Parts: sequence; C-alpha cells; structure tokens
Amino acid sequence: MSKKVAVVTGANKGIGYAIVRELCKTKFPGDVILTARNEKLGNEAVEKLKSEGFQVVYHPLDICDQGSAIELSNFLRKTYGGLDVLINNAGIAFKNDATEPFGEQAEVTMRTNFWGTLWVCRALFPLLRPNARVVNVSSFVSKKALDVCSPQLQAKFRDIELSEEDLCLLMGEFVIAAKQGNHLAQGWPKTAYGTTKIGVTVLSRIQAHMLTKTRAGDGILLNACCPGWVRTDMAGSDAPKTPEEGAQTPTYLALLPEGAKEPHGQLVWDKTVQEW
Repeated sequence: MSKKVAVVTGANKGIGYAIVRELCKTKFPGDVILTARNEKLGNEAVEKLKSEGFQVVYHPLDICDQGSAIELSNFLRKTYGGLDVLINNAGIAFKNDATEPFGEQAEVTMRTNFWGTLWVCRALFPLLRPNARVVNVSSFVSKKALDVCSPQLQAKFRDIELSEEDLCLLMGEFVIAAKQGNHLAQGWPKTAYGTTKIGVTVLSRIQAHMLTKTRAGDGILLNACCPGWVRTDMAGSDAPKTPEEGAQTPTYLALLPEGAKEPHGQLVWDKTVQEW
C-alpha cells in the first residue's frame, strides 16, 4: 500500500504552519507536505519543524498559478500514487487601511481565495484516495457577509441546486460590480474578503455533493471551516486565538476517523457545525 500523504497550502507561517505542526504532533501516519509559493520561506519553515523532530516535506505551490498546482499533482502522483488529506489554507486579505481601489481588492482577493482554491481542487481531486479528507479554510466572516447580501443573492447562495459553474459566475459578477463601484446597489456586501469566503463555503457544499455522487462508497469527507479570529500577519495582533488554537478545527476535520459519515459539506467552527 502506498504511503499516506497530507498537503497543506499556504503553510510557511500562521495557521497553515500550525496545521502542519499539529498534524505531525498527532502523528499523521504518513508524510506531511508543507507548500508555499516562496521557496526560501517554505524551506525555512520545514527546517524549523525538523529541528523539533517532525518529518515534513516542502513543495512549491502558488495557488494563483494553475501550472503550479498541476506540478504538485504530478509530484504527488509519481511519489505517492494518491492523496489522503488536502487542507486548502492559503488565502489573503487586504488591511482595513489599504489604499488600493475596492475593485482591485476584490479582483486580487477573489483570484487567491476563491479561484486559487478551486484550481488546487481541480488539480488534486483526481488523486483523492478512498477515505480522503478535504478541508477548505473559510471564515465566520462568510456568514456575516451572506447575512447582509440582498435576499435574492442569499437565496442563490443557499440554493442546494446551485452548480459550481453558477457559483463561479456569481463570484465573477461581484468582481465586475466592485470594479464598477455599484456592488452595494446590486446587493453585495462591502467586504471583498467576506464575499470570497462566501464562495469558499458554498463551493465546499457543492464539492461535497459532487463527491457523494461520483465517489459513492469511498468515504471521502469534505468540509469548510472557520479557524476563528487568529493572531496572524493577516488578522493582526488583537485577535484572541493563537495559531495553534486556530489549527484545531482544520486538523480535527482532516483526521476524521475512517468510517465517519459526517460532517460533510458543512461549515464547521470550534469543531461544531454551523447553520448556514
């Protein structure tokens, strides 16, 4: 049987780094791949973990580059023959005092948080082995953002028949509206980050339904999660949680035992399924 393998994206610092460390601490029965777009920072993170006695492998991954995701897929196929855990952690957020136009913030944030996550999934899902676990790191901000969308948009996002194609069109419509400056008039929230995380949460539900249909009986579980408000470069120093605390829910979902049936297609916060 091929050796098990877990992949964590955006893992050279913050929550991603803490997730890799937590997987090692809980003795994940295989290799843990720490990915980052910056090779120097990625290798430094791996060396730091190795100094603690953890065995971690670095592989470059820029989630905004579809070719980079394909290269990772080829590496995993050749080295391991499959994939057992995928944690899509990589993401960005502009600071509150950012001076870039909102339309630019929306486009850049969407490209990373939504499209980047989707591209990685498309590249790596064919490798998922039976009983694999997929965790898309979203945010409680996604629910807050959804709650201030227009009733029409809320209905679309909550429609269980919404397709991946339709969701992609909606994410594109937000970026266009943001660049035109009429996103509020069209019923969108005033947060680029929150809107991209609506996309990640809804995408997770759609992906879970797809896996249930196409991989019936394989026991694969996929969920979105909120790690909480965590003290990172992105969230700032006022956040109440440490990265180690933020890593708990993603790791919990990544290590759901074989034979578990749920959660699946849910948004999970503090290891508890949230109403969406």
